[in-house]
Parts: sequence; structure tokens; C-alpha cells
Amino acid sequence: MIKFYLFIIFVFSIFLCGIAVGHYEIFPFDLIQNSKSLVLNNFEEEQNDILIYEENIDSLILINSENDIIKKREALSNFIWNDQVPYSSTILVDENIIDERYQNLSNLKSIYKLDISMEYDVHSIAYLFLPENSNDKLIIYHQGHGGDFILGKDTIDFFLDKDYTVLAFSMPLLGMNNQPIIDLDHFGKIKFTNHKQLQFLESSDFSPVKFFIEPIGVSLNYLDDNFDFNSYYMMGISGGGWTTVLFSAIDDRISQSYSIAGTYPIFMRSDSKNIGDYEQTIPELYAITNYLELYVLNSYGDNRIHVQIFNINDPCCFSGNISGIYDDKINQRLIKLDKGNFFLYIDDTHNEHKISEYSRNLILKHMNNEILEK
Repeated sequence: MIKFYLFIIFVFSIFLCGIAVGHYEIFPFDLIQNSKSLVLNNFEEEQNDILIYEENIDSLILINSENDIIKKREALSNFIWNDQVPYSSTILVDENIIDERYQNLSNLKSIYKLDISMEYDVHSIAYLFLPENSNDKLIIYHQGHGGDFILGKDTIDFFLDKDYTVLAFSMPLLGMNNQPIIDLDHFGKIKFTNHKQLQFLESSDFSPVKFFIEPIGVSLNYLDDNFDFNSYYMMGISGGGWTTVLFSAIDDRISQSYSIAGTYPIFMRSDSKNIGDYEQTIPELYAITNYLELYVLNSYGDNRIHVQIFNINDPCCFSGNISGIYDDKINQRLIKLDKGNFFLYIDDTHNEHKISEYSRNLILKHMNNEILEK
């Protein structure tokens, strides 16, 4: 029994000692902090260590003229739409809807609901957030695999407050978008809930990549016909960043595009967490135009820019400081083409998979033309 009480006293003493060390920062506080920092730094270095085996990055960019740009865009369009007319899907618009989740947004006048219907009864739901005071500029916000664009409410609110109109999307099958049951030959009836399932819809005359791109183009056509915006910008997080890269590479109505934690070139994806989802790794698509070439297409044009932001300690994917790996190559090619600018930034202000306040303000500076050249 005496041993038991001695044990309790010993444990309690260690507990009190721990509180005293933490509160008063007495010995061995500094030793513990230094050990903690060493462990965390080693962890971050390990997390941010990107293995690259490609030595001639410049040789992967097969764009040397405006004619090459045109041919690449045509090839991408043919892959996605085949013989179909791009942006020909049906759109239904419900004006002045009520969604209580967004009623406290700054400078909000009204919300329009856009419903784009496509093959296999796949629908895309977008919200058009119209401000009370407008600068006649629109930014597309695209959510990633996290789900509904409600996750980007802080970002939507940020740009509304700056007098921008915001058009918000979620990825196919996610958020308010439906998850249809599709009856497939040889496979039966399947409820589509995951992007990996989209490969079952691939055929010689249909690409599921259309589900990611078509709703944005259809929506911009609607805006062209019914509003008078001076500029279109686009931004996205994660899978929404990937969507931003691909869409703005195809459609040059987007004058400025911003991808946050969105893509790496394929040669930088040795780590399994960076490989990406179905749409990020379709061999037939990236044989037409690889990621480096997409970045050139994003950036190319009069007064066009493409900006990539990576979170240095992102727990999801695409983390680390990759400055100088390929951004200089993109800009050298744009100098040769004599049109466009490319920017790459590392966000070290947090340790999350998100669009931070730093990133929002950086994007705003670009949109206000406060940053003009690399």
C-alpha cells in the first residue's frame, strides 16, 4: 500500500513539475522546445522533399508560336467535346433565390441559381452572387474535392465586399450537384458518387472531362448575353485549382486565373499524395497538352496572367517550396511568345489546405493591377 501512495506522489510531482516548466519556462523548457522544433523541422523537410528525375524540363514545352497555341487549344477542345458544339448544354436560371447560408454576406444584393444539365443526367449547380455595389468585374470561385462551395464562403464574402460579382461552382457529383444512377452496358446500374467512376463513361465519342468544363463555359455564355462585365477572372482551390488551370487554358475569356494547391506537372508527382484524382491523370488528355503547356496556355495573351499558389505545409497535397523548378521555364517561353505572364508563390502563413487571407490579398493585388510583371 505504501508503494502505491509513493507512486501516486511521484506521478503527481511530475505533473506539477510539467506545469511549472511550461508556465514559468524554467529548465528544461528550452531543451524541450529545441527538441520539438528539430523534430517538426525534420518532418516538414521530409514532407516538402520533392523528388524530381526530369533534367530537361524545357524540352517538355512544345509551344513556340501563336500557331502552336491555337493548335493545342483545338486539340483540347476536340478531346473534350469530340464532334459536339462546346457549351451547348441546357441552362436553367432561377433568379433571386433565398439561401439562408449566405444571407449575411457583405454587399450582397441577390443570388441567382444556375442549373446546367448534361449527358447521363449529370447536373451542375452554380450560384451567381450579385453585389449591391458592383465594379462590373466577375470572379469565378471553384471549390475542390472538399465538397460544396459553401466551404469557400469566406473567399466569396471577401470578393463581394470588394464589389466583385462571384460565380461559384462545385466539382461534378459534389456539393449540390446530383449523383445520378446510370445504367451501363456490362456493368449494370451504378450510382455515381466518385470521380474515379467517370472512367466507365469514356468512349470514342464522349469524354467525362466535359462535366468539369462545360458548366463554366455555358454559364459565361449566359453572362455574356445577360450582363455587361468588363472582365472575367477565375480561381480555385485543390480540384477547383485544377479546373481553373484546364478551363482558362481553353477559354481565353478568363483574363486572370489563380490556382491554389491545384496541380503539379506529372514529373513532380512521385509522392502518392500528389498523384491526384481521375481527372488529373488521364494519359490521353495530357499527351495532347501536358501541365507545363497548360500553364503556358493559361498565361498567354494580351494582359493575361496565370498565378499559382502553394501552401508550403499543406497536409493534403502539393506542399513544399517549389520556386524555381519550372516557373522560370514558363516565363522564358512567354517572353519568347511576347504575350502573357506567369507567377508562382509559396504561402508559408499557415499549415492547412485552404485559401488563406494572404492568398486572397495577393490575388486582389493582381486583379487591381498592383503587380504587373514577374
